[in-house]
Amino acid sequence: MNSIDVNLVRQAKLREEAAVPPDPVHTGPVKKETQIIAIYGKGGIGKSFTLANLSYMMAQQGKRVLLIGCDPKSDTTSLLFGGKACPTIIETSARKKLAGEEVKIGDVCFKRDGVFAMELGGPEVGRGCGGRGIIHGFELLEKLGFHEWGFDFVLLDFLGDVVCGGFGLPIARDMCQKVIIVGSNDLQSLYVANNVCSAVTYFRKLGGNVGVAGIVVNKDDNTGEAHAFAEKVGIPVLASIPANEDIRRKSANYEIIGKPGGDWGPLFEALALNVADAPPQHPSPLDQDGLLGLFSGDAVGRGVVLQPASLEDMCGGTIVERPSLEVIYDTV
Repeated sequence: MNSIDVNLVRQAKLREEAAVPPDPVHTGPVKKETQIIAIYGKGGIGKSFTLANLSYMMAQQGKRVLLIGCDPKSDTTSLLFGGKACPTIIETSARKKLAGEEVKIGDVCFKRDGVFAMELGGPEVGRGCGGRGIIHGFELLEKLGFHEWGFDFVLLDFLGDVVCGGFGLPIARDMCQKVIIVGSNDLQSLYVANNVCSAVTYFRKLGGNVGVAGIVVNKDDNTGEAHAFAEKVGIPVLASIPANEDIRRKSANYEIIGKPGGDWGPLFEALALNVADAPPQHPSPLDQDGLLGLFSGDAVGRGVVLQPASLEDMCGGTIVERPSLEVIYDTV
């Protein structure tokens, strides 16, 4: 078989693999009353920091907690494990597949002080779809017995400013009971928060059951926009984490601050209880004007008039009308 034939066979196999749809999501009853909570937020807003500390505090309160990082940055477990990165499900699965071996729990799930944690991971830049990686990761978790595991809480760390199907999986397929948003007093993070509320509202109209349990305001500088947003859309504020230099420095050093007896212990103790008890709400997402209305005019540039552009503007000068070069033949 020459190289051309080999390439044709490979292409045919790739087409066959691409045509295989993902396995159906488990819809049967779970064996244990487990709260599966998806946490969304704009990249860089501090949701991984919030989740690492929240999961740690929940475990100290005697809960069995599984933390699953679903962000391609894979920073959730790095924060939990003090800066130590753990192998992701995506890379471990690929390596095991090449070796003809099965993935086992101990290959992808690790523990610290009662918290169980794993990272789904994602493809290298330009080499695949992050959303598809999320779907593949959950398919593998189901094969490993995800719905048989006995946890009180499963916390899913999702990137909120990516809107493709894989990142919307928990909302679109009822894979969680409720959503929690991490935001701040800035327009971009609240834009993402509003999008998450819109997604929840959309899928409820299609028969979904997921609701929004509330928002955690991170880096709170007391300007009040995030609290005003929560009131407008009809969701509670579960906690306000202040913009504090001690928190920023310890987070940058991969330190867990959500420990009983610590300076910030009471804050995360209250957050853990609120997250556990908050029921899913039906939010009322804002339109663009309503979202901008949360901010002062000088902050968002209101009052600017949209001026239509002309063809002269686009060409940088006066447009000279030229006669058509179309040739018209006389008909006989």
